[in-house]
Amino acid sequence: MSELGTRLRGLRSQRTWTLERAAQATGLARSTLSKIENGLMSPTYDALIKLAAGFAVDISELFEPHAPEPVNGSGSGRRSLTRAAQGKALNTPVYEHLLLCNDLSNKLMTPFCSTITARAFDDFSDWDRHAGEELIYVLQGKIELFTEFYEPERLGAGDCAYLDSRMGHRVISVSKAHAQVLWVSTTQPGTTAGGPHAVL
Repeated sequence: MSELGTRLRGLRSQRTWTLERAAQATGLARSTLSKIENGLMSPTYDALIKLAAGFAVDISELFEPHAPEPVNGSGSGRRSLTRAAQGKALNTPVYEHLLLCNDLSNKLMTPFCSTITARAFDDFSDWDRHAGEELIYVLQGKIELFTEFYEPERLGAGDCAYLDSRMGHRVISVSKAHAQVLWVSTTQPGTTAGGPHAVL
């Protein structure tokens, strides 16, 4: 979290923004931004999306700046690899995320592997919701998926769900050990999987 806080202060400094100006741009409370910058709070995935949108950067750039990526003559050919357990860790009170392929900026999708530590609906202070769509694929254990407009569903290893991220949602683990899921989220409204916030 100190790395993220340092990066946020740097982004603010580049723009000569006060905390108040950053709060207006991101839609997050000034006190929340201050806590994140000082390593006192771990932001949710929804908060990361708001930070990235407010500062006009890719989520991956909230952790480290990226140089322009080389491409072949046709303007395509990007690739990123993440070795086992080598992603960027982002822990929240309800999820332990490992952001994947974080060295690639301007992605249309944000993939992460998540350990679900939440055990009850009330472990969340509010619904998670953000622009885009997401896929949740259960790798291990069992989860219960709560969504704003549907009845809760229990999913086991090999099951998956695809949802509109603007709809309130939250996931809890209902197995003995914490469940693990692969989460892929688009981060911009109107983007498609061919062409994602989830997260923490």
